[in-house]
Amino acid sequence: MESCIIKSPLGFTKISGDEYGITSISILNSDERVTDVIPKELEDCAHQLNEYFEGKRTQFDLLLNPEGTSFQKKVWDALQTIPYGKTCSYLDLSQQLGDAKAIRAVANANGKNPLWIVVPCHRVIGSDGSLTGYAGGLHRKQWLLEHESPYKQQSLF
Repeated sequence: MESCIIKSPLGFTKISGDEYGITSISILNSDERVTDVIPKELEDCAHQLNEYFEGKRTQFDLLLNPEGTSFQKKVWDALQTIPYGKTCSYLDLSQQLGDAKAIRAVANANGKNPLWIVVPCHRVIGSDGSLTGYAGGLHRKQWLLEHESPYKQQSLF
């Protein structure tokens, strides 16, 4: 298993994976040393994440290999259908998966998503439009949603 650390506008990001795909992408809550030479298996992921943050990429094209239960993987696959710049609620996601009563299980699987940004769990919000829990912190979730918004905030000055 290879890993590397890159710097993003939201902090240091750790990417792990091998020839079978990316297994995890996570935001770190501490300063880390950026990897000097990114392993070959992770180069494309690092490049695509940088393009995303530069506003040049709205979809990812990566081989993914996260570890999880079959239900978690089903939820993570559903998350990838939420378009860039759009959001849905946990209830919407549960209904999409065929069981509106599974909302807590869907929220739990969403919270265990090991592929930060690439599997866009940040696009899931509360039914009332509120920002709800996010492993990377609500400030990062807000930043990501604003980054993807087609409506950019104008400067007051």
